[in-house]
Amino acid sequence: MSEQLRIVFMGTPDFAVATLKNIVESNYKVVGVITAPDKPAGRGRKLQQSAVKKYAEENNLNALQPTNLKDPNFLEELKALDANLQVVVAFRMLPEVVWSMPTHGTFNLHASLLPDYRGAAPINWALINGETKTGVTTFFIDEKIDTGAVILQKEIPIEADENAGALHDKLMNLGADLVTETLKNIAEGTVTTKLQLQTTDLKTASKLNKDNTKIDWNLNTETIYNLIRGLSPYPTAWSFLKNREENPINVKFYDVEKEIKLHNEDPGAILADKKEVKVATKDGFINLKEIQLPGKRKMNIKDILNGYEFDKKAKML
Repeated sequence: MSEQLRIVFMGTPDFAVATLKNIVESNYKVVGVITAPDKPAGRGRKLQQSAVKKYAEENNLNALQPTNLKDPNFLEELKALDANLQVVVAFRMLPEVVWSMPTHGTFNLHASLLPDYRGAAPINWALINGETKTGVTTFFIDEKIDTGAVILQKEIPIEADENAGALHDKLMNLGADLVTETLKNIAEGTVTTKLQLQTTDLKTASKLNKDNTKIDWNLNTETIYNLIRGLSPYPTAWSFLKNREENPINVKFYDVEKEIKLHNEDPGAILADKKEVKVATKDGFINLKEIQLPGKRKMNIKDILNGYEFDKKAKML
């Protein structure tokens, strides 16, 4: 006999909405939604709601937006919801007073095959590292980050030319299904868990920043190609472009092709004609298909060549 679950859902971006939608449409009782506070965005700095808050309001779900998860007033509000289970998808680290509150505990959906790729950017790093498979995991939260006992996992292959945007959407939908399967097991009392391996050689998924998203053109073609697709369309790989006597400018890379080929060009050297632009690497070229110049929208390279000229000595730095 299934137990009636009273669920508090915690999440913020679009990735989390797919799971919340699945939970609601599977007729589970969602007694509350916890999401990030509204934030100013855009040129007008208008307050923007999170994707999860928008969905919650559209579906008449009770949404709370605490700035401090240890605030006594928030904790009282959370306790008053009388949830017996909490589900977390793309939120933030929870204090023990929050994750230990429900009788069935709190479980999280993570976009990797744990224990590999614990951290903030598992989708990106799986691609950057050239993985051929990844997946999603549900696990019960404990006092550390992404280390709790695993409930369920599902694995999928990574296509050779897949970028972070495409993989994000696949894992978003796969994860939504895995969460509802996890809920079914918990409700029926059939859930089982498996402890994660404790080892020091795990692959990690650290936060992305200006340094680890910059392209090093001295690396091989495959490594650079994987970095670019692993960061496209967000936050994007980038490089400085030195062209003519101008100061170097920041270029973002969205779509490229790889070409393994012996050559005598210096890494970073740009070969351009009226139809294509390619950048030399250690063992080949990166052919540019869609990039973004400062102050411009992202454009395909043919459109850029209509109004921008690359000098013979142009180089990516």
